[in-house]
Amino acid sequence: MEVDKHAIDDVVTMVLDLAETDPLYEKKKKLLKDMGFDLESSVYIKSSSTPDQLKDVLDVLLRRARIVNFNEVELYFGQDTINLGNCISPKNELEALHSILEVIDKSLSGEKYTIKSIQQRLRDEIVERIDKVGRRFSEVAKIVGDSSCEKEKRLLDWGINNGVKAKLDIAYVEGAGRGAIANEDLKVGDIALEIPVSVIICEDVLHESDMFPIFEKVDGISEETMLLLWSMKEKHNNNSKFKLYFDTLPKQFDTGLSFGIDAVMALDGTLLLEEIVQAKEHLRAQYDELFPALSNHNPDVFPPELYTWEQFVWACELWYSNSMKVIFSDGKLRTCLIPIAGFLNHSICPHIMKYGRIDASTNSLKFPLSRPCHSGEQCFLSYGNFSSSHLLTFYGFIPRGDNPYDVIPLDIDVVQDEDPEVGPAASEWSSHMVRGTWLSKNHEIFHYGLPHPLLDHLRRARNSAPQSSTPTRELLETDLDVLTDLSSTFEAMLENLGDEKLDNGERTSWDVKLAIEFKNLQRRIVSSILSSCNTGCELLESELGKYTV
Repeated sequence: MEVDKHAIDDVVTMVLDLAETDPLYEKKKKLLKDMGFDLESSVYIKSSSTPDQLKDVLDVLLRRARIVNFNEVELYFGQDTINLGNCISPKNELEALHSILEVIDKSLSGEKYTIKSIQQRLRDEIVERIDKVGRRFSEVAKIVGDSSCEKEKRLLDWGINNGVKAKLDIAYVEGAGRGAIANEDLKVGDIALEIPVSVIICEDVLHESDMFPIFEKVDGISEETMLLLWSMKEKHNNNSKFKLYFDTLPKQFDTGLSFGIDAVMALDGTLLLEEIVQAKEHLRAQYDELFPALSNHNPDVFPPELYTWEQFVWACELWYSNSMKVIFSDGKLRTCLIPIAGFLNHSICPHIMKYGRIDASTNSLKFPLSRPCHSGEQCFLSYGNFSSSHLLTFYGFIPRGDNPYDVIPLDIDVVQDEDPEVGPAASEWSSHMVRGTWLSKNHEIFHYGLPHPLLDHLRRARNSAPQSSTPTRELLETDLDVLTDLSSTFEAMLENLGDEKLDNGERTSWDVKLAIEFKNLQRRIVSSILSSCNTGCELLESELGKYTV
């Protein structure tokens, strides 16, 4: 990304580069070309530009920035030009706006007044658009006033006494458990939370532990496993530096890894059932490799009563749901527990997106805001671009709102297209997927709200001839076959999911409730695909009727 200034002409030239190191470089380059962008296209802005002209320029930049910031799922579903004219996902929209803001901010110093003025106008417009995204996708937090947060407040006080800087309070939020609440109005770029390295739990604690000499003798044991075993014992240590942190942790994490048999069976018909079973089997195998051997050989260091299977699962859930990957000043990526930061909940439209690198100048981990957060509002973090199945399994919740990463992978054979004359290879995508078609903006003929890569692959499987942009009888018949086959596939999938179920309130256990909620979500996704296929078939049959003699 770069900005060129031409002070003589009072013109700002803005360029949003696509990095060649981007793992999706070739796909993004092709999409940029399809959208009419050069690989390094520039946008020129005059200081005399009217507000409408500035808006038009930013609209062009934003369409390009969306593509540049796509992750794999967004790129797969975002290849429709109609979809690209709109917000693809809240997180992508924020990332795109911030990439433009980064270019603008680089040009704010040391320039003549007219240039600085137009750049400030651009910045104000971008910040307003960022705020608009937040208002559109924001979640209202209802504070539970009668729930005590004394342990959490003691931890926060301990943190502040040890160098933590926080503009957040901790409270119980209805439907979400504990959450971090802004205690003042925070704007874009403000640091909501700053954690010094000295209170971060990472591999350094191992070297101070009596476990470390034993760990060194265990072949193949990972740093993450060592930290997991350390935490199982440390939570019982009344003299621990981190006692107040461990005191705030729940006795049970309630993630998919703790699902009982009823909840697992309630997932019948979903891919998540097998995923949870396999995850549990993996943890059991890992535990059996370590115990009772470690306790038998070192009972004082690994007391059997502290290293039960149940405690092992608890520790796994702790590290899965609360740990963060952090790059330290030495460049090493470490898995850490961050006291206080663990109270930040996830959202599809987070306030905090860019974190995870220690600031060498302050030797601390900072959590800057990517969108405004008002006093009394819950401040959200992005845990990552995760599906609800992943969030349920490892964090124990399903996010509110439409999660753009809720995809259903499809088992479709991808064959390499060897003839370059027929256009892009059918294997341009090595795998295919679907999601709720309500997320698509284009349900017209030849689109149907379904992902372009999937439709393109299925069309090529039936007809390898170059695809014309002009509707022909052959193209219409091919699409009708494609949608008919897709309907058959998803009708079977919907049948496997069974009828929609409702939980029975307090009589239903927490894990069965989560399983039912997830299964109903899967049913909604599959139903939307079937509806789109059926509507598409009606469109095609109507068009084919025009060819009847």
